[in-house]
Amino acid sequence: MKRVYLFAGHYGSGKTNIAVNFALRLHGEGKAVKIADLDVVNPYFRTKDSAAELEAAGIELISPAYANSNVDLPALPQELYGLVQNHSFCAIMDIGGDERGALALGRYRPYILEENNYEMVFVANFFRPLTRTAEEAIEVMREIEQAGGIAFTAIVHNSNLGAETTAEDVKSAAAQVERLCALTGLPLLFTSVKEDLAPEFAGESILPLRLQKKIID
Repeated sequence: MKRVYLFAGHYGSGKTNIAVNFALRLHGEGKAVKIADLDVVNPYFRTKDSAAELEAAGIELISPAYANSNVDLPALPQELYGLVQNHSFCAIMDIGGDERGALALGRYRPYILEENNYEMVFVANFFRPLTRTAEEAIEVMREIEQAGGIAFTAIVHNSNLGAETTAEDVKSAAAQVERLCALTGLPLLFTSVKEDLAPEFAGESILPLRLQKKIID
């Protein structure tokens, strides 16, 4: 178990939904949790869509003041430094899609690396146009790593087709995620599936997802 979890991936990979659900799971396990949105590319800061649910659970959300507005300012609040400087709680960070979004991570990199208690997690969705194979996913990973300055340490399998996803859809992409892990030498942290599909993956490490309809990244 690490203190800081950084979720990054290609646009539409589902990283925001995973970040929110992972924060809720840690809170359910009795851990103090805060979650932050680092996406300075998308003017619609999607983590904000779950603000009410997170607040009800007692999870602090840190996002730009103009989140979910039509104001596109690449600015992040000072409170974000508290996530990497205060070690008294678990910090979940939703990194902007692709290498442009990962640039914002660079300013917090020294603190994260100094503490050295983090997972940099690549969210793999093999149904997205630019990450249909392990090799394509690696290209995206390397771009994000170069931009953010932190190497990935783990992989999450989140192949899905939205609300229409079946267990067979997820399992059909298993070979690609296994190849991705083999080629990168990184472990599979968990597979994320809709809550109603969880029984189909008994015995596997999974994160059941409550889907937020507005969240697409």
